[in-house]
Amino acid sequence: MSGIAHHLVKRGIDATRENYRSASFAQDGDNKPFGHPHAVAAALILTSVLWFFALSAVQYVYGGVVATLTMIETPTATAFKVDPAESDEADAPLLDGDEKKSANTEPELFYVKTKPITSKIRTTIKHLVAEAGPWARFRGLQVALAYHFIHHILLQLLTALFGGAMISQSFAAVVTAVVLCRLQMLWTHVVISTPSEKKWYRRFPTIDAGKKVILPTAVWALAQQATIYVPITLFVIFDLEGYFRNPTVFNELSPMQQKSVMLASFAVMMSGIAIAVLMVFPANVVLKRVQASLLPEENDSIVPFDRTFAGKVQPQVVGGTGVVSMLDAWKTFDWAARFRLVKLYAKIFAIQVSATVFFVLFAVFQVRMINGDYILY
Repeated sequence: MSGIAHHLVKRGIDATRENYRSASFAQDGDNKPFGHPHAVAAALILTSVLWFFALSAVQYVYGGVVATLTMIETPTATAFKVDPAESDEADAPLLDGDEKKSANTEPELFYVKTKPITSKIRTTIKHLVAEAGPWARFRGLQVALAYHFIHHILLQLLTALFGGAMISQSFAAVVTAVVLCRLQMLWTHVVISTPSEKKWYRRFPTIDAGKKVILPTAVWALAQQATIYVPITLFVIFDLEGYFRNPTVFNELSPMQQKSVMLASFAVMMSGIAIAVLMVFPANVVLKRVQASLLPEENDSIVPFDRTFAGKVQPQVVGGTGVVSMLDAWKTFDWAARFRLVKLYAKIFAIQVSATVFFVLFAVFQVRMINGDYILY
């Protein structure tokens, strides 16, 4: 989504710059040039910066914090005990004293499943603020910044070490993710737990806990790389590069050949979407739930969370592994939770698109205010 939004803004800025360049050299009746290139540049840069921070905030708060809580929350059920009362209705069966006493000695239990906190973005944020303060929506931000900074440095070093080939870059990305798996798990623990008096760098998971998330981290990283390089590979196999570099070549094709090229382009696009839905989505859920199962006992979760994963996990103190398996992590993530997560991603997409459209229109408005209506001519 961030790539799509970046492309839309870039196209809008390029079009505005091109229109402005053609208009800025025009002259009015007195042969005097008009236009304020420095003011336009400053306005576009400021708007782009605001757009970047707005989308980053949406992605972090909703796509990071809220989505992670949605992945691990276990809705609770409240039990109500109802004592049966004697019926005073006229058509009630006639019972003697002993039968009435026997009939009224067994109370009925009703279980009402409470609505998940993460069922709505608003209720999730409201709960976080109530439990951890007004900045709780940005919880774990320091860990995230440290993770991305170290990830960038390490990825550049490994890419230079392994070479610039496509397969080498994928391998470097997977190795980087595995090396930083403890830091990534620390972020998950900070996000899903109640506020702690310890500084985040004093809450690092143990090395033993880190070993248990190596496999799900590697699977998640491989799935991410597949969304990038599988479409690129298909793009090369179908020999589509020439048509995108020189559109006139496409126009010279026969109608049947044009349909084939369009079908191949559609297949390339759908391959990335299919991998994201069928591989990245479950891999991310499994990774977060495996990380959550390793949350230390002294930390309480900020949303209802079944540490036993429906009885699949036994603590190490009683001879268990203390961690949920990858298969059980996915199987215990029921369809209702999956639907909530998909709905959340759809909302995030809509918010990011709306924000991008707003900032593009705002940029055009700023240019018109600075240069007048000439920008449209």
